[in-house]
Amino acid sequence: MSHVGVIESENLDVVILCGGLGKRLRTVLSNRPKPMAEIGGRPFLDILIDYALNFGFKRFILCIGYMSEAIKIYYKNRKGLSAQVFFSEEKRPLGTAGAIKNAEALIRSSPFLVMNGDSICKLNLHDFFKFHRNKKALFSMALVNSKGGYDLGKVDIDDSQRVLSFKEKVKTKQDDFINAGIYILDRDIFSMIPPNKKTSLEYDLFPRIVKREIYGYIADEQLIDIGTPDGYKKAKVILGNS
Repeated sequence: MSHVGVIESENLDVVILCGGLGKRLRTVLSNRPKPMAEIGGRPFLDILIDYALNFGFKRFILCIGYMSEAIKIYYKNRKGLSAQVFFSEEKRPLGTAGAIKNAEALIRSSPFLVMNGDSICKLNLHDFFKFHRNKKALFSMALVNSKGGYDLGKVDIDDSQRVLSFKEKVKTKQDDFINAGIYILDRDIFSMIPPNKKTSLEYDLFPRIVKREIYGYIADEQLIDIGTPDGYKKAKVILGNS
């Protein structure tokens, strides 16, 4: 079995989706974009990048849009970051899939990692890449147990962990799997996303490509989402010392 080690990780791109409007969080965070929400005295985005750095990733592409200057200024001025940071800026909201398509010229590796900029699930990224390669997947998504809840992205898989269906923003049962917002994509995916058009991974792309080689990697780690005031409050307690 091939091992995705530190050397190989250096050559794989990490794309972080940072362009969301963050409307649900504005009652407690009105002066900065969601990924720059402060936790333990530093931006949430720093915590996310440090998590990937621990696995040897060195090249980050930040897909920015809403209040993008705050992100650009911070990372252009940040000292001591042992990584390259690039910015893919959208002039108007392009959605989660549209943002990835917009960054196509900056993304060099295949496969590449994609993470939501407002959540974290500290799974083993080396194991996730091994899973993707062993399955010869076009698209792999990390899954966690939902523990039952509302407004979640429910994912059904078969015994080989192939994704059978994806339903966004639904009520889930205790043993259902949900989308953890971490993906590995092959570059072939770019041909399936229209350019300069608002396109969602969750609503547009996933349902359309579900019959292709899409697999779900099951992670035991906790999914921490800062996208709501309640989630942000919990994240500050859990991640405050990270």
